[in-house]
Amino acid sequence: MTGARHPCAECRFHAQSLWQPVSNGAVSTLSRSFSRRELEAGATLYHQGAASEGVYCVSRGLIAIRSFAPDGGSSLLRLAYPGELIGYRAFLTGREHRTEARALVDSRICVVAHRDAKKVIQACPAVLARLAERCADELDQAHERIQEAARLTNKARLARLLDQLMLAHGAADGNTWRMRLPISRQDLADILGVQPETLSRLLKRLEDDGQVKSSGRWIEMQSPAGVPDQAGGEAQVRG
Repeated sequence: MTGARHPCAECRFHAQSLWQPVSNGAVSTLSRSFSRRELEAGATLYHQGAASEGVYCVSRGLIAIRSFAPDGGSSLLRLAYPGELIGYRAFLTGREHRTEARALVDSRICVVAHRDAKKVIQACPAVLARLAERCADELDQAHERIQEAARLTNKARLARLLDQLMLAHGAADGNTWRMRLPISRQDLADILGVQPETLSRLLKRLEDDGQVKSSGRWIEMQSPAGVPDQAGGEAQVRG
């Protein structure tokens, strides 16, 4: 038995952590290459085209996963919240990162370096099973987004996205919630797959319906039924 302490032991996401099954001597290997990286808003964790340095878990903050086209244009593909694993596809395949990961707000990332991450997985197959489950979950989420785009109106999808962001980044004052958008309106449009002018019209329709108030990047909305319970759940999952 090893006396090394599991580096994720005190994390609020420990039960769901990729590394939770690691025990005995493998804990020493995990701890040896485990580090926490503080990122200021705007800092890049890894660039598109860079080699994998390991496996990353978002401990705090919000990370934008973005893809760049050859002409220099970019699209925000998704947002990574606390508890989520990122960069693992490049780790698994040995290929370069196909996306960029950048902090949108001050964030903390837990990193397990590439070589020792491989050793831990070899010593603890349960970690590989969890990694495969994360891959399946991400595919399922992509499928759900495709279904949502076909099933819901763009207005409804925007309202849902603003609710999601508000729960993670907003503050409640009675029945009113308020936040400064952690992403730009262009990024909102990218996530929804619409043009910026379309996003402006959708936001105006939500304002006309009394669902939101907006001023620049500040958004205010009335909390829908059930938000207090949902917020507790989001806090547990996303911090």
